[in-house]
Amino acid sequence: MDFLNNILRYPLQEIPFVVITLLIAFTVHEFAHAYTAYKLGDPTAQKQGRLTLNPIHHLDPLGTILILIAGFGWARPVPVNRNYFKNPRAAGVLVSIMGPLSNLVMAFIGYGLWYFLVFKNGGSGVPSFVMDFLRYFTGINLVLMIFNLIPLPPLDGYRIIEDLVSPSLRAKLTQYEQYSIILFLLILVTPLDQYTISPLIDHVSQFFFMRFSDIFSVFS
Repeated sequence: MDFLNNILRYPLQEIPFVVITLLIAFTVHEFAHAYTAYKLGDPTAQKQGRLTLNPIHHLDPLGTILILIAGFGWARPVPVNRNYFKNPRAAGVLVSIMGPLSNLVMAFIGYGLWYFLVFKNGGSGVPSFVMDFLRYFTGINLVLMIFNLIPLPPLDGYRIIEDLVSPSLRAKLTQYEQYSIILFLLILVTPLDQYTISPLIDHVSQFFFMRFSDIFSVFS
């Protein structure tokens, strides 16, 4: 038990809340990519069984384990064939951004439920496990949204940048993509994370928590 507590990002007794949140968050995130691509004319994800809300088709073992240890991770990327799009660059941005956007929407819903069930009513009659779950559900979805918008491959933020820049710059980015992936992995598995990704996620998460609070305080 002590060994697990030492390596896990979250308390062992609260891992079930994290796992359930990940099953929902990763699945909806990847489904949002697949559904958007499908609606824009790309059937690739649908043909590969990714147009589904079944978590088994979306989870990545390493990305799931990493979020339990480091606090952030990823699911299996949805395959996208840009050749099906009428406007590849605009469609590419939309497909890429829908995953993080889905996490933001889920975080907003989770915070709203927490606000009205726990904060506004003082938690009266609400089981403690519901409070804990909503806290993790909101926080992890915010982390996934912010993390996936970091402009490093293979994250959504990088794919968005690829489609926003000129074709010539995109070609140059592709040349250095393998080195960017190595840099990204080095940041994740070394103490550099404590000076780069973690502070970024903490600060942006606090910003969104404050904005959520401002929005729902209108109903007080």
